[in-house]
Amino acid sequence: MSYLERIQRDLTAAMKEKDELRLSVLRMVKSALKNKEVEKIHPLDDMESLQVLQTLVKQRRESVDQFTKGGRKDLAEKEAKEIAIIEEYLPAAPTDEEIHHAVEAAITEAGADSLKQMGAVIKAARARLEGKAIDGKALSDRVRERLSGKA
Repeated sequence: MSYLERIQRDLTAAMKEKDELRLSVLRMVKSALKNKEVEKIHPLDDMESLQVLQTLVKQRRESVDQFTKGGRKDLAEKEAKEIAIIEEYLPAAPTDEEIHHAVEAAITEAGADSLKQMGAVIKAARARLEGKAIDGKALSDRVRERLSGKA
């Protein structure tokens, strides 16, 4: 079952349960997926759908930070609830150990010994963690830490 089909099924269930927050979040997610589909001019595969969902979560996290800094706790809490709903559709995040092993293997594979090769290492590490919900910034920070410590 594709992401779009799952979301449509859950959207119908949310309508029946009269769960307003869930309903609005699922409508927004469905809209984002449909927009990306129109942009790509073909149905999205699971990896493309996953990227859209990860982008939506990232946007909400940034909003939470901004609302918190701006003293709008009510809006920050709403965004946090939206994140929780969207994350139900994301695969499990890799553990710290999995990230560590992927980064180490990617560094070995790329033969990296300086920050100049950071892009290649991140790309290889992403490939090893494919199918998991990867936080790009955390992965990038981990690779930067590792390569700067090695140099």
